[in-house]
Amino acid sequence: MFTGIVECLGTVVEFTRLDTTAAGGNGASLAISGARSILDDCHLGDSIAINGTCLTVTEFTDDMFKVGLAPETLSRTNLGKLQPGDRVNLERALAAGHRFGGHFVQGHIDTTADIIEITPDANSIWYKLRVDDGRLMPYIIPKGFIAVDGTSLTVCDVNDEERWFTIMMIAYTQSHVVMPSKKVGNQVNIEVDMLGKYVEKVTTSILQGASTSDGSGTSSYIEKVVEKVLQKNK
Repeated sequence: MFTGIVECLGTVVEFTRLDTTAAGGNGASLAISGARSILDDCHLGDSIAINGTCLTVTEFTDDMFKVGLAPETLSRTNLGKLQPGDRVNLERALAAGHRFGGHFVQGHIDTTADIIEITPDANSIWYKLRVDDGRLMPYIIPKGFIAVDGTSLTVCDVNDEERWFTIMMIAYTQSHVVMPSKKVGNQVNIEVDMLGKYVEKVTTSILQGASTSDGSGTSSYIEKVVEKVLQKNK
């Protein structure tokens, strides 16, 4: 679990499609440097979010660490497009007892989005982003949470039909995340608010009768609501 509060910016050292070393495990891997400030308590197997993607540490030194990348990760995120020298957002998994400053972020990327507009506004910046997977638009609501490359942000405007939303980034955030280095056309990782997914699944199960084998869940629920209303109006 993460919070979407970026701890530091790292730098891509190497992206390897087939890493045959012990740490690479004969799969894709990503090596990140400039991470000294978050590696003082690191252990093999720990989780670190890179651009919002929860990944497992397979090797580390005082300043650098390596993670493995599964095919699913490469297909859903922008990590496979990273080049040596690119900056990335880094956040360790949340430790128990620490202040929770952002929102619930799993580090499980839902889709990517393209930056379609960047508009300065005083010392802040507006970003308009078009979501690749339109099925996720119901979970993106004005004033709701969203994680963009692992950064916890507040949604401003939403257009479901055109699959875009906007966020505004204040000056402090700009200086602590990778977003200001990106341009129109660049891709970012998106994780929608997971609480919305759970609420939808529970309510859908109730309304569709998915909780009963004979499909009577919906009628039972409606009967209870009607009975409650009738009792109230007696």
